[in-house]
Amino acid sequence: MIAAKKHCFQEKIVLAIADKNILGKKYSEKGLQLDLSSGFYKGKEKPEKEIEKMIDEADMLNVVGKESIEFCIKKRLVDKKNIIKIKGIPHTQIILLKE
Repeated sequence: MIAAKKHCFQEKIVLAIADKNILGKKYSEKGLQLDLSSGFYKGKEKPEKEIEKMIDEADMLNVVGKESIEFCIKKRLVDKKNIIKIKGIPHTQIILLKE
């Protein structure tokens, strides 16, 4: 399942989207770190339709985990070449340009 949490910074909305099964852990590799133990990613489990609505309101997405990344690929929000892996965990950041 996918969890989502909305953050507001200087009138911008950052949406953290993560697979529930990897929350609460830290992953490090080659000087890169994913810290999923902080409150930043600890959102509530949401159905895909609700996450889609949250994405429509967001300015930036911070996405981590196989299921969450696949969701964003399916929605054509990110290309596979723009995804990094840290200890096998896929991660990407997406800036959404608004008209």
